[in-house]
Amino acid sequence: MTILRQFTAVAASLLIAVPAFASDSDHFKGQPSHTLEQAVANFSEYNNKLEKVLAGDLTPEAMNEVHQLTYTLENALQKLDDEIDALEETLEKVHKASEHADPDTVRSAGEQYLSNSRKLVN
Repeated sequence: MTILRQFTAVAASLLIAVPAFASDSDHFKGQPSHTLEQAVANFSEYNNKLEKVLAGDLTPEAMNEVHQLTYTLENALQKLDDEIDALEETLEKVHKASEHADPDTVRSAGEQYLSNSRKLVN
């Protein structure tokens, strides 16, 4: 093995190993998803980024990029999960209010449900 190949092998190993040895304060955390709109935008954008990386060779650099991208995707998915749970609760209010002939709750909770659900799909 030539010196250049040895150096390349060591450098590639370090690229993969460095994230494992980073302290929590140094570790990549990804882009936050504080709102539903932000989560949807991050989910879409970072899925596209991941798709592009997966279309190429999965070099050590690409693996590191995938590693970093997944943090933002995980943040977005967690926020989406939380928001869907809230949507389910709101829809259940609509459902129960419809059973009890409560038009005020049906209207207000129904409008809230539709407003939030439309942020997920148009």
